[in-house]
Amino acid sequence: MVGSEASSSKPADGGSQRKRRGPGALATAYLVIYNVVMTAGWLVIAVGLVRAYLSKGSYHNLYYAIERPLKFFQTGALLEIVHCALGIVPSSVVLTAFQVMSRVFLTWAVTHSVREVQNEDSVLLFVVAWTITEIIRYSFYTFSLLNHLPYIIKWARYTLFIILYPMGVTGELLTIYTALPIVKKTSLYSISLPNKYNFSFDYYTFLILVMISYIPSKYCRE
Repeated sequence: MVGSEASSSKPADGGSQRKRRGPGALATAYLVIYNVVMTAGWLVIAVGLVRAYLSKGSYHNLYYAIERPLKFFQTGALLEIVHCALGIVPSSVVLTAFQVMSRVFLTWAVTHSVREVQNEDSVLLFVVAWTITEIIRYSFYTFSLLNHLPYIIKWARYTLFIILYPMGVTGELLTIYTALPIVKKTSLYSISLPNKYNFSFDYYTFLILVMISYIPSKYCRE
């Protein structure tokens, strides 16, 4: 993920005090801008949720109030994979790709594609969890890059996940589960035999496998 957790390293063998080199000045400036923009974007989503709730007087069907910015800024997280691939962020490309793509997949391939689930409260559950998590996370990275990390943000970063993580996972799984009968009925994204490519794909089964993958993936998520 975008960040600067590895700004220094332990002494190397032989007692040397060499430090791991961080991103250059240009890369650091870019990362600060990126994280500030992403923080602002998720703040827009948070404000949108609050305004919609106050306007409607209900927490139901708030997804439509933040649908566009949610899609835009969640998709914007794909740049984090690029950051890792370029080496300006010292994180695993594979792990980062898995974390980012899982949310992009849920945003586009489930919530966007199966419109019937957009009315479900489970969508609001993971959207709220994502929103709070991302505001904290991008703020954490921004201040870390500036070498001025407030304690409250550090505390929130390493404490609130205890609530936000299960909240988000529950919302994600319930949303996929709700989408299953609709996907099965409509054969969404499924490819049946026979066809000229001699290839078949059952999106319904794929979603079930995605749900099962949450079991091992919980150990490598944030």
